[in-house]
Amino acid sequence: MGNYIPVTENEKKEMLLAIGIDSIDALFGQIPEEMIIKGGLDLPEGLSETLIHKKMTAMAEKNRVFKSLFRGAGAYQHYIPAIVKSITGKEAFLTAYTPYQAEVSQGILQTIFEYQTMMCELTGLDDSNASVYDGATAAAEAIAMCKARKKNKALVSATANPGVIETIKTYCHGNGMEVVVIPEKNGETNIELLKRQLDDGVACLYLQQPNYFGIIEAAEEISQLIHTVNGKLIMGVNPIAMAVLKTPAECQADIAVGEGQPLGMPLGFGGPYLGFMTCKAEMTRKLPGRIVGETTDLEGKQAFVLTLQAREQHIRREKAASNICSNQALCAMTAAVYLTAVGPRGLKEAAIQSMSKAAYLKEQLAEIGYAAVFDKPFFNEFVTEAKGEPEKIMASLADNGILGGLPLTGEHMGHILWCCTEMNSKDEIDTLIQILKEV
Repeated sequence: MGNYIPVTENEKKEMLLAIGIDSIDALFGQIPEEMIIKGGLDLPEGLSETLIHKKMTAMAEKNRVFKSLFRGAGAYQHYIPAIVKSITGKEAFLTAYTPYQAEVSQGILQTIFEYQTMMCELTGLDDSNASVYDGATAAAEAIAMCKARKKNKALVSATANPGVIETIKTYCHGNGMEVVVIPEKNGETNIELLKRQLDDGVACLYLQQPNYFGIIEAAEEISQLIHTVNGKLIMGVNPIAMAVLKTPAECQADIAVGEGQPLGMPLGFGGPYLGFMTCKAEMTRKLPGRIVGETTDLEGKQAFVLTLQAREQHIRREKAASNICSNQALCAMTAAVYLTAVGPRGLKEAAIQSMSKAAYLKEQLAEIGYAAVFDKPFFNEFVTEAKGEPEKIMASLADNGILGGLPLTGEHMGHILWCCTEMNSKDEIDTLIQILKEV
């Protein structure tokens, strides 16, 4: 990173003099006395670079690093080509600054434009924004896009990720929308109960594909149902799965959202991650955040600009449909570099390997008594019963450097959600099975 050089004491005095005051205290004179910290902050003395490195390394060693992972539930371990970090780690890109001045931000704007283009190709829909904070935020923002004067009800499938459902409820509580959760039936959205909720007040339905249990939902049938009441279908999708499953466009979805973490971002405790959003052309003006457009300059050369950003987000926030004013530009660029590096064939290969290895793991688990709870088509995640207490099983795996599946709660208490990606080798799966046999 480049150096940051603060202003000198003389420069501070000149700036204070220019605005007609003589001290920093006078500058903040409007702040109540009881709010001011006296005597400065109680901070320790600075350390040398060597000592800082040792201190941070010691802190990092508290993290538990597993040699193999069989857990997904919204965040997935995929292979990341070395070129991804090589490009995105360049100093010119490591900035959170908004590229408002198009004439000096052409490089950053083009990376965002390329990202938008790729997300449209991946989902099959017409337009993409420049990303939002994470997949859960994207789902909640998509529901806000669908609110209309006489359409104030949002339907959400219970088979969606619980964290996404909670985020949707939080957003809808703030914007006054009613949320109705459609119960599941055998791991899928209960279509019969969905039909009972359909009326003219339904604005949209959020459906996760594949769903939280890894099952591939009947998205086309559900799309036809929601459109009978002029509601919108929002599909929350796994971007890797889009290489082999029908796209949201093919399922007649109006909006597609999802978590972009599988596209070149390593696993992290809370991120930073990436929420992608694409939609049909007629909904483009309702997309929150930013959209980068392509145009030509005065000389007829290719140029990129920020376009279609709703100014209400900044100057009339109480009337805005969304209050998102920023985007995950570096994460979006990471996704674009990853997709460029692996290409369509590489993305499809990652998806096929994830599916095939998950199928092999499911077969091997069944042979030792971990029966599948749902016998339905799935992508790379599936649910099994547990032989014993799930937490004790996971603890035994952890002792051998393996992060096992996720023990489920609620009505699925006693079940385990397993996951495979192309990163899980056959030897790792066989080792997992052997340890489970001993347990």
